[in-house]
This record gives sequence, C-alpha cells and structure tokens, in this order.
Amino acid sequence: MVKVLKRLNVEVNFPPEQTCCGQPAFNLGYWAEARTLAKRYCEIFADAEAIVCPSGSCTAMVRNFYPELIGAGAAKCSGKTYEFSEFLVKKLGVTNVAAKFPARVTYHDGCHALRELRLKDEPRQLLRNVEGLELIEMDQAETCCGFGGTFSVKFPMISYAMDEVKVRSIEKTNAQFVVSADSSCLMQIDGYLRRQKLPIKTISLAEVLASS
Repeated sequence: MVKVLKRLNVEVNFPPEQTCCGQPAFNLGYWAEARTLAKRYCEIFADAEAIVCPSGSCTAMVRNFYPELIGAGAAKCSGKTYEFSEFLVKKLGVTNVAAKFPARVTYHDGCHALRELRLKDEPRQLLRNVEGLELIEMDQAETCCGFGGTFSVKFPMISYAMDEVKVRSIEKTNAQFVVSADSSCLMQIDGYLRRQKLPIKTISLAEVLASS
C-alpha cells in the first residue's frame, strides 16, 4: 500500500506507536478496552491529513463505531479515515496506478467494505486498469467467507461450510488468484484452499496494485 501511495507522490508517514483499532474487543463486548484503543488511535493520527487503511473492517470500525464509542473525540479521526481503494478512487480520483499483473483473478467483497462502507466498484475500477489482468466475477462475490473474527472460532463448522461455498464459487471462474481488500478474508479463504490442496492463490488488492 505504501509503495502504491509513494508512486502517486503521496507523502506517507507510519507512526510506529500505532496499535489495533479496537474492533476485536468492541465486537466481544469489551467496550472499556476498545475505548482505550480508540482514544489512542485518534491521538496518534490527530495531525494526519488522511488516514489510509488496507482493511475495510478497520475503516468501518473507526468511521461507523468510534462516534458511538468515544463521542466527540472521534471527530478528529473518523471523517478522514479511508479504506485503501476508496482513498485512491474517491479522494485522489485515481483508477490507474500503473500496475502490471498478468493473471486471471476474481474479486471477493469483504463484508465490512461492502456492507458498512458501501464500497463495491472502487476496487474493481482499479483492477480493470491493471495491465495484463483479467477480472472474472464469481457468482458468490458478495457472500461472506465465514471468517467474521471470533465467529470462525466459536462456530468452526458453520464457518467451514461458508468457506466451502465461497471457494466453490471461486473455482468455477478458473481464476489463478482470488483478490480481496481484507487480509482476514484472504486468510480464511487461503486456509481452505491449502487444506484442499487447490492451486488457486490469494493476494491482497494492495499487492496487485503494487506489482509492476
């Protein structure tokens, strides 16, 4: 992600003191612990012009739930936090980052980016402008992969069944790679692919866009 932003002449700072956004604790009901992390996040990134996340789930947490969690304190960070593809397309107005990735790929919509941030076409616009890339849509692109954070731990059999539906849809495209903007989804899908010894690889949107 940093490589792509620098290619577009965006000045990138990576505060080494940054930590988790607090979503895991928040989703489990540990709001006091999540509130501590949320306040820390907003303090660390207070002076940034824009905060860019390679994850729809982190972005959704900051933008949609920080106001509820820390009230007025969220104002200095929620409105300027962007998911990576959203920042490129909507903030910078860029859909071609001069990437080259000669392969057949299919795209998986992560739940948070799709349902909470309403991001559907932005990553696809970027992929369509990658030299040599063939984007093939799967019939279950919007179906959850079954990860859901602790959901996959609490309900492993349901999670596995959802993952199977997703991978069967991926297989039908004959794609070489499945791309997503969320690493958690890719981890879930990759686990199934490896267990079944399937040749399809997982790769993040940022990795594809950084290829040249």
